[in-house]
Amino acid sequence: MSDPRPMGLHGSSAVRAAAAGPTVASLFRDSARANAASPAIVGAGNTISYGMLNERVNRLASALRHDGVMAGDRVAIVSENRSEYIEIVLACAKIGAIAACQNWRQAAPELAHCLRLVEPRFIFASPRFAEAAASLGLAYPLALFGDGYEHMLDTGSPQEPDISASAEDGLLILYTSGTTGLPKGAVISHRAIIARALVMMADWAIRPSDGSIAWSPLFHMAAADPALAALCHGAPVYIVDGFDADAIAQALAEIDVGWFVLMPGMIERMIEAQRRAPNPPRRVAAAGCMANLVPPAQIAEISRLVAAPFLNSFGSTETGIAPASGDKIPAGALPTSFAKRQTSFCEIRLVDEDDREVAIGEVGEMTLRSPTLFSGYWNAPEVTERDFRGGWFHMGDDFIHNADGTLTFVDRRKYLIKSGGENIYPAELELVLRDHKRIREAIVVRQPHRRWGEVPVAFVVPADDGLTADDVIAFLDGKVARYKLPKRVIFVRDEELERNATGKIQRQPLEQRLASEAEARP
Repeated sequence: MSDPRPMGLHGSSAVRAAAAGPTVASLFRDSARANAASPAIVGAGNTISYGMLNERVNRLASALRHDGVMAGDRVAIVSENRSEYIEIVLACAKIGAIAACQNWRQAAPELAHCLRLVEPRFIFASPRFAEAAASLGLAYPLALFGDGYEHMLDTGSPQEPDISASAEDGLLILYTSGTTGLPKGAVISHRAIIARALVMMADWAIRPSDGSIAWSPLFHMAAADPALAALCHGAPVYIVDGFDADAIAQALAEIDVGWFVLMPGMIERMIEAQRRAPNPPRRVAAAGCMANLVPPAQIAEISRLVAAPFLNSFGSTETGIAPASGDKIPAGALPTSFAKRQTSFCEIRLVDEDDREVAIGEVGEMTLRSPTLFSGYWNAPEVTERDFRGGWFHMGDDFIHNADGTLTFVDRRKYLIKSGGENIYPAELELVLRDHKRIREAIVVRQPHRRWGEVPVAFVVPADDGLTADDVIAFLDGKVARYKLPKRVIFVRDEELERNATGKIQRQPLEQRLASEAEARP
């Protein structure tokens, strides 16, 4: 009987798979050997070389193993951005554990849910969040940064451990925003992190020597992905404790940067900081993200100031920069279109509610296949099975595939305004409103309506005090169908708008505000 295996292959497929897949741990180890004296972590007047960082990571890995942390166990982190955060992630990488990166912005019940979901062997907390972590009353060992953490490192061996992870093993658990329920834990493998680094380099002209500025929280992919990418190829990671525009401008002047992450709602302050900065950026390969959420004038100005193209991107925690981050707006250009381009090394399909591919020009849900994809949601098999049905990951975002190959973002599939039988996508209205010179920010939400079912309501941050609701409606009229026009325009201050870690404005609190107003009426 002939051998059914293709091409005459013999031997264990697991062995071949292991040979084909390096890990973040092995790549960082090799970077540390080749760049021992080079800066690995920079910030706040402190520099840690690759050699020193690797020794500290090895000591922590040894100590965690001694304390019973095994491959597949979870280690939770509740901390602002700091060097210890990076050390814990890399130590987990070396022993095959998974770093569960907690969103410290969450309310106590949400944080408790996220910790119970992953059942960590340890919770590491910075002094800033130690009280919050302890007050949850969870029966998991709590280790604090400071003397206790340094003592743990002192007890560990500096010798290079045997790496216990494989490419498909989980490295990070990053949590979804939870706007439609309790947060879910997305498991990001070593393979996905490495693939994300390679795709960023391919699509955004990032060089191996380009570093990362970790100012956005390390519990989010916009900081975790580029930071780990830099550490895998020997470049520096500049740690900034949150959005400090002047500190970020200083970092830009000190290191070459690959992806300069910029979030909506923060760019105006970054423009001001960059204008007063004493020194220009050294090098930025690409800046920004999600251009359709940013006023065009801000895109033109910040990209001019940092001398880098602005990213017209679209990705997610689950997918990395895929599926639609292939387009860049030239530095200093005022964009007139936000049509996106497919990311390299991924395959996409737009499908209807029955998972049938839609025609060019029709609205469909984005689905994709890519090595950048996460591995599923932790302890949520039904959700994972549903979202990966048919061998494609279903993002829950609607797009239109244009005849020229570009992709137009429509909106979240789960957030439609159904008004009188018509579908209204808030993102369409928001894109037009942000192009108004007298509007600083705009968000559109749905409000129940006795006659129409739902109607759109616009919350607007004006750029001047003279702007009226009639001005806003008049600006929209003729640019969108009349049935899409907001039934109310509510002016607010920017600080009244709640944003998530990516800078996206949260619609749910605004819906709740409208509901409370309705209940208060006689």
